[in-house]
Amino acid sequence: MPGLMIFSINSGYEPGKINLPLQPDSLDEISNQLPQGVYSTFRTLNSCEKALGLSMHLNRLYIPASELGVHPSIPAIELREALRKLLSAYQPGEARVRICLSLNETPGQLFVIIEPLKLLNEAVYSRGVRVVTCDASRTNPRLKTTSFIRKSALQRESLLKDDIFEALMKKNERILEGLTSNFYAVYGRKIITARQGILLGVTRRFVIKLARSLGFEIEYRSLLVHELAGINEAFITSSSRGVVPVIRVDGIQIGQGSPGDAARILRQAYDKYVLNKAEII
Repeated sequence: MPGLMIFSINSGYEPGKINLPLQPDSLDEISNQLPQGVYSTFRTLNSCEKALGLSMHLNRLYIPASELGVHPSIPAIELREALRKLLSAYQPGEARVRICLSLNETPGQLFVIIEPLKLLNEAVYSRGVRVVTCDASRTNPRLKTTSFIRKSALQRESLLKDDIFEALMKKNERILEGLTSNFYAVYGRKIITARQGILLGVTRRFVIKLARSLGFEIEYRSLLVHELAGINEAFITSSSRGVVPVIRVDGIQIGQGSPGDAARILRQAYDKYVLNKAEII
């Protein structure tokens, strides 16, 4: 199976592999070397043949481009064809894919970055993770921009040094979202999650839908930092990691200090939903 690779995508000919001047070892490092724009990241399923919410991931690129009068280098339907061709090299395994669309230099140019999917250790889900808060927010919460990757790079590097799984952005002592995830607090049968000032994640949409079907009430608001000690559970979500329980925030124990029932139930429901509802690439 190939390793980490990047391609430029243009209509009418084969995707072109790019050799960057530096040798990056992550999607973020590659993204930082590309022209600034918007991007979306997802994981494949069914041996690289499917992805959950792929249409929504592509809309993150094509809708902002249309609104700004930028013409992507290839239509969405042809991009899917290019993805199928590129992903065949990673079969029968799975891959993590990031698509970037330039809005500044070479506006409209599409780039596809692919790496083998590395699943989290099951212990992450069974034990839960520690996170911290940081004073930060997105300039435009409705756009997933590559400039934010650069802006948050130092914060993400410091997390690795301190063995922290994620940082939750806060503003005026209100928790918004993670640097690479959406955040949820659980109190009884109520799930509290921000709706304003955040990126509306693709996984978030499906998890909220599943939570409602399981009888949870959804309260849309930002949790205040001083409320952390009183909630029963917390968890974060992202396309590559699914539902991850949070057991400590800034050293504050959440609930009993172990993953709770809501995170467990929602993870099981989400994993099943992914297998049944993923769309063909």
